[in-house]
Amino acid sequence: MKHSHDPKPMRASRIQLAQMMMPEHANTQGNVHGGWIMKLVDEAGALASTRHAAHRTVTVAIDRMVFHHPIHIGDLVLFNAEVTYAGHTSMEVEVDVIAENPISGDQVHTNAAFLVYVAIDDEGNPTGIPPLIAETPEEQVRMDGAVKRQQNRLANKAVRK
Repeated sequence: MKHSHDPKPMRASRIQLAQMMMPEHANTQGNVHGGWIMKLVDEAGALASTRHAAHRTVTVAIDRMVFHHPIHIGDLVLFNAEVTYAGHTSMEVEVDVIAENPISGDQVHTNAAFLVYVAIDDEGNPTGIPPLIAETPEEQVRMDGAVKRQQNRLANKAVRK
């Protein structure tokens, strides 16, 4: 059995949620509400962060969520989440959202989001998490981008104080 703080590869946190978009998820134009997508993005991110940390996690930030294409009633929406950065107690999760026509199989990448989670122990205090390993050059590029985003978050936090 692995120790809870042994390094873990990105792929160990990978999760995919799939949800069919129904009329109750949409506005009067037939587009799915952005808030519904944000909720599912956070659920996917929380699952990926929990899988990496092997602890419960809480959402502390949603960096950015830009919707490039509308999502419609009847679309199958795929939420692909993976940890891209791990600090001492916090981690960044990237969530990609893909809308698929389940009949034709056509897919469109509708948006991506970067969320930050903190691992917590049974008392609700931040707790240590495993280091993250990039196994491919593409993963290293994603991790490098995540490190820069984390540095920006910390710099912005210092400026606000």
